[in-house]
Amino acid sequence: MTVRVQREDFDVGNEVRRLTAGRTDIGAIVTFTGTVRSGNDGAAIAAMTLEHYPGMTEAELARVEAEAGKRWPLQASLIVHRVGELKPGDNIVLVVTASAHREAAFSATEFLMDYLKMRAPFWKKETRADGEAHWVDARDSDESAAERWDGPPKTAE
Repeated sequence: MTVRVQREDFDVGNEVRRLTAGRTDIGAIVTFTGTVRSGNDGAAIAAMTLEHYPGMTEAELARVEAEAGKRWPLQASLIVHRVGELKPGDNIVLVVTASAHREAAFSATEFLMDYLKMRAPFWKKETRADGEAHWVDARDSDESAAERWDGPPKTAE
């Protein structure tokens, strides 16, 4: 289980190869890569700046990654989240889960992404093409998705 918060870009294929190297107990690998969109709510986006609180953010991501491991039988997982100023098309986040079977890998990835979208300690500021900047608020649909995971975890089988 690995968590990284970094400014540098990542290569999805390299990250998956590193995570699964030498593993023969893995039957399913699910990845999610989030990228910066060029528009939001009808406005052109020039950049997105992501801020975090060093140390606290990594500890919280490690906690939620461990929670995923309690809920589903994962052989491995990885969260890479970028910070700093990013341009449209840039990678923001990578979540990789590996399990013996696909259901656990898909569910764990969805759980981790719902958490990252709504509850992870990151702050996002969009700068529009016209120069106007604003902090990004959560969407109601994202909150509803995150709420479905509230409550006690399933026991990993």
